Amino acid sequence: MSETVLLWFKRDLRVHDHPALVQAARLGDVLPVYVLEPAYWAQPDVSGRQFAFLRDCLEDLRDALSEIGLPLVLRVGEAVPTLEALRAETGARHLVSHEETGNAWTYARDRAVAIWARGQGMRWHQLPQCGVVRRLQGRDGWARQRFAHVSASLVTVPAVRAAAILPASDDWPDLLFDDAPRRQRGGRARGMRALDSFLIDRGREYRRAMSSPLEGARACSRISPHLALGTLSVREVAQRTQTANRDTSDRAWRSSYKSFQSRLAWRDHFIQKLEDQPDIETACLHPAYAGMRHDDAARRGAWEKGETGIPFVDACMRSLIATGWLNFRMRSMLMAVASYHLWLDWRNTGQHLARMFTDYEPGIHWSQVQMQSGTTGMNTIRIYNPVKQGRDQDPTGAFTRRWLPELAQVPDPLLQEPWRWGGAAGLAYPPPVVDVAEAARAARDAVWAVRKQAGFAPVAAGIVARHASRKDRAGHFVNDRSPRKRARSDARQMGFDF
Repeated sequence: MSETVLLWFKRDLRVHDHPALVQAARLGDVLPVYVLEPAYWAQPDVSGRQFAFLRDCLEDLRDALSEIGLPLVLRVGEAVPTLEALRAETGARHLVSHEETGNAWTYARDRAVAIWARGQGMRWHQLPQCGVVRRLQGRDGWARQRFAHVSASLVTVPAVRAAAILPASDDWPDLLFDDAPRRQRGGRARGMRALDSFLIDRGREYRRAMSSPLEGARACSRISPHLALGTLSVREVAQRTQTANRDTSDRAWRSSYKSFQSRLAWRDHFIQKLEDQPDIETACLHPAYAGMRHDDAARRGAWEKGETGIPFVDACMRSLIATGWLNFRMRSMLMAVASYHLWLDWRNTGQHLARMFTDYEPGIHWSQVQMQSGTTGMNTIRIYNPVKQGRDQDPTGAFTRRWLPELAQVPDPLLQEPWRWGGAAGLAYPPPVVDVAEAARAARDAVWAVRKQAGFAPVAAGIVARHASRKDRAGHFVNDRSPRKRARSDARQMGFDF
């Protein structure tokens, strides 16, 4: 009689190209389990829009598992007692899952599961599902390891045997109530449709249009939430993109495919940073920046609600609140304005953005939050001019006017600076919370003063050696041991996601 193997789904909600499913099928009769953890959903960086997207994905996964003869057992509770109850009921001696690089809470949860598994004599098999390498010794050679992973053949859906003992599933709890009214829906089928439409139709102008808050909504792939919860694997996306690139001679398409492949590589690169240093979520990468900023509740509240009085900033935030998505440049600008112009601590503002993003990916998010806040010690300090960004990225004002109807009467030349319009006093729109130019100057002086401190450079060099990319001028990852080149290459990247 074959033994039961617990297959623990986490952020890998698919059956295609699923190494953990293959491993579980090799070991015995498979019992797929998803543990819905209320304590996780009480964390300050998660939200109802993410929970709703997860529910879509789990419903789709349940159907996919049913097609290969497996049920999805849903349990509600803490991971360790839940897994222990299943172990006791089934006699399972193997637990199989993919590795997860999540937030601080999931990191602590996984450590607790590892201690439990060892104590019970249960073997926990954790398999990689992207280019992130656990217990990486150094970044030299990492690119080759990632390339080997994304180039390997996709694993096929295996023949499986269902476990004989099938505990009943719990009902869905009402954990969170807020949602984005226009968010994307989850599930692999929707993820595949988004990918196909991007590679065949929407993505031709990707490289040109991805910086625009209007055009980017269509030109970007929009698969980032599906990668975050694993309804699609990075490997299958990379290989499908490579096939599309090989099958076309159109220069615009080839340029966009190349840029998209680069984004997929940068995704793993940034997640690797959190894997290597989990406290990136809570501590300044360069300790010289610790305690530099403060939390001003009034300023933060205005920024969170899109009521700073700086039109393009407010339009981007209101769009994000309603849709759960924003293109990469505007994400960067929102974070930079909060950290520089408003001089807010990145931990609080970073948590708000995390909650707003349906596609919240902790590894990308916290690395980028620190990069855009100037606390890494190795990246170029970018202080966005939000007025100029509005003019450059929304030249017709269509995006700003869509989300700020109270500015309808402001003439086009002054749309991004309504405080300069003679009728500003009659607007149902607040004056700016800061003087944009003066706030930028003060922030620049403060951040650069830290960089000039004695002892700053040696620590920064160590950060570069540990975390910076190895990439040549052509944009290819290489084994480049030059700290200067690594930092310069890393600094060129400013996107949160796709």
